[in-house]
Amino acid sequence: MEFAFKPFIAIYHMVRSFFRIPGKIFGYAYSGILAIFDKQSLRKEKTKEVSAEAQVQAMMPKDIKGFEKLNHTEIPKKDEKLYSFRYKARANNGKTFKGTFEATSLLEAKNFLQNEGYEVLSIVPRKPYDIDISFGGFNAAELSFALTQLSTYLKAGIPLIDSVRILEKQSEKIETRKVYQRVVYELLKGENLSTALSKQADKFPKLLINMVKTAELTGDLPTVLDDMAEYYTSKEENRKQMISAMTYPVVVLLVAFAVVIFILTTIVPKFVEMYQDNDAELPGLTVAVMHASDFVTNNYMWIIFGIIAFIGIFILLYKKVKSFRQGVQIILMHLPIVNKVIIYNEVYNFTKTFSSLLNHGVFITDSMEILSKITDNEIYKDLIAKTILNLNKGASISEAFKGNWAFPVAAYEMIVTGENTGQLGLMMEKVANYYQTLHKNLIKQMQSLIEPIMIAILALIVGTILLSIVVPMFDIYGKIQ
Repeated sequence: MEFAFKPFIAIYHMVRSFFRIPGKIFGYAYSGILAIFDKQSLRKEKTKEVSAEAQVQAMMPKDIKGFEKLNHTEIPKKDEKLYSFRYKARANNGKTFKGTFEATSLLEAKNFLQNEGYEVLSIVPRKPYDIDISFGGFNAAELSFALTQLSTYLKAGIPLIDSVRILEKQSEKIETRKVYQRVVYELLKGENLSTALSKQADKFPKLLINMVKTAELTGDLPTVLDDMAEYYTSKEENRKQMISAMTYPVVVLLVAFAVVIFILTTIVPKFVEMYQDNDAELPGLTVAVMHASDFVTNNYMWIIFGIIAFIGIFILLYKKVKSFRQGVQIILMHLPIVNKVIIYNEVYNFTKTFSSLLNHGVFITDSMEILSKITDNEIYKDLIAKTILNLNKGASISEAFKGNWAFPVAAYEMIVTGENTGQLGLMMEKVANYYQTLHKNLIKQMQSLIEPIMIAILALIVGTILLSIVVPMFDIYGKIQ
């Protein structure tokens, strides 16, 4: 009986082997595909991602005990995800302060703060609604002061990390301290200074980041920091001069506006009642002032709302709409006196920055790209874009500025001279100094002229209103006699 079934058993094994062959073939093919595309490494990356997600979930418990699992203290990799924590710490001087910090784990953040010399009183993960309110990056005065100090520390032989730590310790603003902490953190990871600054591009200007990168290549960081400090010092001086020149007329205009509103809403209505009771004959000027007084008195809320809405819409359009911003800039750059103030300032900023970039070995094309991101003037942005196109075609820099109404002839000729002599950086520096002097002198002249002009305008407005009130009194006086 068993012998009788042997042929069937043999046939069964043959069929089974036959169907196993395609399975093995597909198995070998699949293994080959895995080897080609390195699926094994991809699986490892997925495993890492799963562990990272598990780590994030472990970071979210309400009590701090859940963070004991996050106990790795190794330096994080560049592509590792950072998590945000809010802490309360005490400095060496005994002052307590609060702040936020990003790290790969709570323990790493705590260890970093302790290594910086702070006593960590508490540290917890930030809630989703816990948002920092940032007020932008460093202004020119802060940059000048910080760069001067950093250069001094480096010249004294203090290591870069310790120099930045000194800046961090003396910072009174929480936001500033956080910025320096972030720089120190990146430096400890092995990053260079330019990379550490570029990771906070919203705090540091692109010009400074590129100049520091160039200095790292040449190995002369303190000199570049000194040059940048001088650059931002001069920029801050120009800004203060502009503010000083505009402060007086703005204050006078506000005072004049307040005085006119007060007269129209308080004084004029009383005289109107008196004139109506005495049937005085009102001249056209008085009638116009009376109508203005009625309009302001009855619609002052709408007037205030309209002014605020107009200013808000204007600012929004100026910031968001390029064509609108360009149109406003063109109009301002064609107004008498104002046009020179704007052009001299833009030419100074352009040539000063350009000379700094060229003198420190930055390529011309890279310099132009940096310059296009520094200026807010759309006319000069178009000039720089045209210059980049000319350079790509093999033309000279000066071709884009030739005959342009927004670029003075003297500055154009200096560019041509610099190109011909091979000393473009030196010529740009001389142009910057020349137009800085012109800009300062023009601001001083404006300050001396604005005062009498504003007083005359204020006297004209108030005098017209008072005259419209006084003239009908003569008619009343004549009827009494």
